[in-house]
Amino acid sequence: MSDKTILVINTGSSSIKMALIDQASEQFIAEGMAQRLGEKDAVLSWSVSETEYHDDIAYADCHTAMQKMLDALFSLLDKHSIVAVGHRVVHGGEKFFKPIVIDDGVMADIEQLSHLAPLHNPVNLIGIRAAMKHLQALPHIAVFDTAFHHSLPPHAYLYAVPYHWYEKYGVRRYGFHGTSHHYVAQQAARLLGRELNDCKLITVHLGNGCSATAIKDGMSIDTSMGMTPLEGLVMGTRSGDVDPGLHQFIAKKSGASLDEVTDMLNRESGLLGLSGLSNDMRTLLHAAEAGESRAVLAIEVFCYRLAKSIAALAVSLEYIDAIVFTGGIGEHASVIRAKVSKQLAILGLRLDVKRNNQHGKDTQGLISVDDADVSLWVIATAEEKMIARYVAATLTDGERLT
Repeated sequence: MSDKTILVINTGSSSIKMALIDQASEQFIAEGMAQRLGEKDAVLSWSVSETEYHDDIAYADCHTAMQKMLDALFSLLDKHSIVAVGHRVVHGGEKFFKPIVIDDGVMADIEQLSHLAPLHNPVNLIGIRAAMKHLQALPHIAVFDTAFHHSLPPHAYLYAVPYHWYEKYGVRRYGFHGTSHHYVAQQAARLLGRELNDCKLITVHLGNGCSATAIKDGMSIDTSMGMTPLEGLVMGTRSGDVDPGLHQFIAKKSGASLDEVTDMLNRESGLLGLSGLSNDMRTLLHAAEAGESRAVLAIEVFCYRLAKSIAALAVSLEYIDAIVFTGGIGEHASVIRAKVSKQLAILGLRLDVKRNNQHGKDTQGLISVDDADVSLWVIATAEEKMIARYVAATLTDGERLT
């Protein structure tokens, strides 16, 4: 362990997550979270080695919670080991395709891009400003979810809509979950004993939000999410792909506004909308085992749409070396991996049942049979580690991460 650490901050609409990571070993020194900001039962917590710290922060806003989180952390650890702060920012548009040191100009640009991610970029900025106020002497670096996908070719990122929509409004596919896809791709290359730029991979991030990405020569060349995180796979509460005419149809039939329809597609659809029970895959798997028909239906739709997306992404690769599952569902739901793999037998996928049921724990994450044409892996994502890698590379003049 070195004496240099990187503080990673992820500010959401009602929470702040932090991780203090040793720069050399990438070990987590501390992990903290402030939850339910602005509410009566807002709380913060830190885990530092064997020490657990908790505090009530009733009605705290982002600035107050940030101060209290940092005060609590520095009561437990020396702040002088921190060499930089890395901030997750959801949308970088076409402006930001790599991490960048934050200054007033960068913050203005992030703000201008807020129309592309109105639920995310504004709160990311609030967190950045709060952290910069309390940690003024340190460099603050923005790491963008969209940046890894900057390498998508035009035929993959353009929609078949009037071209001036792209030129004037920035209407195109951007992709998300970039830090997660990049991290597990690096790990997969290491496990395959090859350089990342010599691998053809499909990485599948399955959590409450879900996306899949095709990676060739170390770069993203297609992905399932689009201009917003609503496009693509069935997710916890997001619909994923729907007929574009659905907005107008539902608006006319129900009297809802376009904003209300979009909100329902983001918050009341996906697994929750199909099942009527929950957006949590664990709950649905238990319900399906008990014979709940709509839980079964939600799982079947989820897996079928995922298999279709993986098969579609295969078109962008000459062949596939490996498919990697990550995220809460990807790492822990063996039933989901088995269903999807069975539906993709056409690609030569051959799952090892025992390895899959053990989540690859005895085989470094490998869950396919040894002689499979396409190897299947379960690799735990670590977006905070990836952000720390980006930050470290930015501090050393933008060294390329491969």
